[in-house]
Amino acid sequence: MNAPDPVQLSVALSSAANLGDCASVLQRYPDACIDLIVTSPPYADQRANTYGGVKPDEYVQWFLPKSEQFLRVLKPGGSFVLNIKEKAIHGERHTYVLELIIALRKQGWLWTEEYVWHKKNCFPGKWPNRFRDAWERCLHFTKRRQFKMNQEAVMVPMGDWAQTRLKSLGKNDVVRYDSQVGNAFAKNIANWQGRDMAYPTNVLHLATECSNKQHSAAYPLGLPQWFIKLFTDEGDVVLDPFAGSGTTLQAAIELKRVAIGIDVSQEFVDMCQSLISPAQNRLLEPRTSYASARRSQTVRQKSDRS
Repeated sequence: MNAPDPVQLSVALSSAANLGDCASVLQRYPDACIDLIVTSPPYADQRANTYGGVKPDEYVQWFLPKSEQFLRVLKPGGSFVLNIKEKAIHGERHTYVLELIIALRKQGWLWTEEYVWHKKNCFPGKWPNRFRDAWERCLHFTKRRQFKMNQEAVMVPMGDWAQTRLKSLGKNDVVRYDSQVGNAFAKNIANWQGRDMAYPTNVLHLATECSNKQHSAAYPLGLPQWFIKLFTDEGDVVLDPFAGSGTTLQAAIELKRVAIGIDVSQEFVDMCQSLISPAQNRLLEPRTSYASARRSQTVRQKSDRS
């Protein structure tokens, strides 16, 4: 890895909205300066006015020079989350997303996980050979198997089921119960007694509404918020190389992260900069890791009980 130039490093660690193609703009940034990349690039044959409407058969070739820069600027323990979806052509789904996944793995990425964004209020309609499209992929790539992940930051309430299920535990519930059919599945429901929170699934249930209506493909604020909480700490650097109206940047700023956006549209860059400017002073506040915050909260809770 090249040693970062001090001037370049100071630029990389400041919130900014950049105009241009991300493959070119990111060449000004030093190696390993980004903690998280969250983005939704134009899908094939979409956003023709701003991104040229990339053809499905040309999509991988168009994307790889950009992801090469993503790989370079991402920290070793960082994550890259790609929101993308196949399209139907002549009655069947095109394979450009699957081809892109394979190409990214050859480029050096690890395809660590796939999250599903369930669009709770998907667009209504009727098609002769399929139903409404109610989900999109959020592909999680990393540079190595060990990476930053604050799982406790996205825990969810246990829900009412726990109160009913845990009232009367049977003999097989209070000890580890191995599957009677010989597979590796086992359970110990007693482990959940006294818990208020549980780890989430890899399906995110979010409506498609977005506070910014000026972008045709803006995803909901809750989507980047969830990944930013999961994969970064306060003060970390979050990049959206297809920033659009700035939803990722807004989420990063509200969570006290450094926000960097890139877009080929001057209009969208101006919109992103309007989000960044009022937050510059807040980003200079002392940084707190999620683990440190949790420890402080635990100490306070113990003090309150004593």
